[in-house]
Amino acid sequence: MSAEPASGPTEDQVEILEYNFSKTNPHPDPTALCLIAAEAGLSEEETRKWFKQRLAQWRRSEGLPSECRSVTD
Repeated sequence: MSAEPASGPTEDQVEILEYNFSKTNPHPDPTALCLIAAEAGLSEEETRKWFKQRLAQWRRSEGLPSECRSVTD
């Protein structure tokens, strides 16, 4: 039986993404996102999705809501 390829980023790609998330910027602007995607060999959409999910994970670990809302909500 052949195994299906993993649907997420590889370990090397995650290492690049994690580095940029923790050391550079958890909120990359469109230009930075494009550069990170190119470095990791992912599409901009995949990279944007990873950052969004990773930020939600970080917020939950800090006891914050997973999505940021305005102060008046």
